[in-house]
Amino acid sequence: MKINQLTHAEELLMNILWKLNSAYMKDVMEEYPEPKPHQNTVSTFIKILVEKEFLTIEKEGRIFKYTVAIPYEDYKIFRLKSFLEQYFQNSASELLKTLLDTKMLAKADLDSLFETKKLENENPIVDFIDEITSDKTLKKKEKKKQKKGKKKKK
Repeated sequence: MKINQLTHAEELLMNILWKLNSAYMKDVMEEYPEPKPHQNTVSTFIKILVEKEFLTIEKEGRIFKYTVAIPYEDYKIFRLKSFLEQYFQNSASELLKTLLDTKMLAKADLDSLFETKKLENENPIVDFIDEITSDKTLKKKEKKKQKKGKKKKK
């Protein structure tokens, strides 16, 4: 599934639909912030979003039900990748460096994030599973190195 960039107006409408997941026109219009656009304008945007495959459309009697086809998380990742490509030469570390330099992200927050990850990795059950599922040839090489190290000490 290829995701395309949305305009600001399309993204505003999709945020409403991501919140609702599926909705009728009246539901969408109720959720729009003031000043509300005309219903014909919203209808045109919905038609565009259906063409871009962000929404599916289902006729129920005389009205249409619109359902999200591309989840918010998928679009968020698409936008983040585009952002990294456009402004940070595809480097997440450059983004982090900028966030730290501009104090948009505190070093303490970053440290606590890595500390949490470290604690998760220190789980003895996780360590045991990693040990029994790791590559056997690597284990043999490590044992040989340990034996060589012990022989040299003697």
